[in-house]
Amino acid sequence: MRIVITGGFGFLGRQVADRLLETRTFRGVPIDRLVLADRFVQADAPTAADPLVDIVQGDLTDRLDDLFAEPVDVLIHLASAVSAECEADFDLGMSANVDGTRALLEAARAQSVAGGPTARVVFSSSVAVYGSDPALPLPPVVSESTLPTPRSSYGTQKLVCEQLIADYTRRGFVDGRVTRLMTVSVRPGKPNAAASGFLSCIIREPLAGLPATCPVRPDLRVALASPRRTVEGILRVAEAERGEGPGRLNGGVPVNLPALTVTVAEMLATLRRVAGDAVADLVTIAPDRDVEAIVGSWPAVFDNARADVLGLEADPSFESVVRDYLEDHSDAVVADALLTARPARPAPID
Repeated sequence: MRIVITGGFGFLGRQVADRLLETRTFRGVPIDRLVLADRFVQADAPTAADPLVDIVQGDLTDRLDDLFAEPVDVLIHLASAVSAECEADFDLGMSANVDGTRALLEAARAQSVAGGPTARVVFSSSVAVYGSDPALPLPPVVSESTLPTPRSSYGTQKLVCEQLIADYTRRGFVDGRVTRLMTVSVRPGKPNAAASGFLSCIIREPLAGLPATCPVRPDLRVALASPRRTVEGILRVAEAERGEGPGRLNGGVPVNLPALTVTVAEMLATLRRVAGDAVADLVTIAPDRDVEAIVGSWPAVFDNARADVLGLEADPSFESVVRDYLEDHSDAVVADALLTARPARPAPID
């Protein structure tokens, strides 16, 4: 079993790799090699030192021969240019997202046509494939049957890739699976160029004792998923058998991963409740029309029925999301915020 993860040293790539290395199996089959492909490699990461791991560094389209030098059984495609990046640089988005994905699909197709295994291709799409077109507004609750009408270049590029994967799967070239990710919050590390990045920044930076700016109105509703639930969803879709019934992947339709719907105001109120006034007061509201135009076009309420069949659930509350972050990344939290955020210990029983 040889598994390739593109974007293997990105945030989600590392998380997915770590989860696979914990079990060292995929659908009960031992993993022989786990290939992490990325333009930027963190050579000193613990994952990189694991004896199962191979590293391929560079642009995907330049390193396809290395990725497919041996048969690829599973390809988890997480590499992507992000939303605001694609809006600022159209050519970058098309090259990284559309051209790179098609090149991977062509390499997987060539493997299959040559008599090799039919690769199981797992693609991370996005809630950004949806948008509220003035001529066709989104329904109050969105499901996989809702017509995607993206309102950003990033969302359009993701939708193009979804359709390519569907057709390559229909033709038998690959076994494609598409997960539509909600905005992942709270992400650790430095801010990225995603339009939705502030949905992590307004929690992560204050907990680190740093100021943060919220570029949207507080009453804006958003659909979120914690890193834990997102990784769980990617791997559940990757491992699911096709067919009808609980735990099975029904057809080739994308799966919207479960969404927790909250307002930005509720997120900030949770931060205040969990970490205290001094931390929450580090957030400043300063609306940015460009950011709000992108994020505000995405749906916030989802029918999670398709994910339910796979046994996937949304985070129970935003407070649970914040506490997961505190548990997983205590080294990125200032002492005072961490002390305030710890739940009180129950009084001893006499």
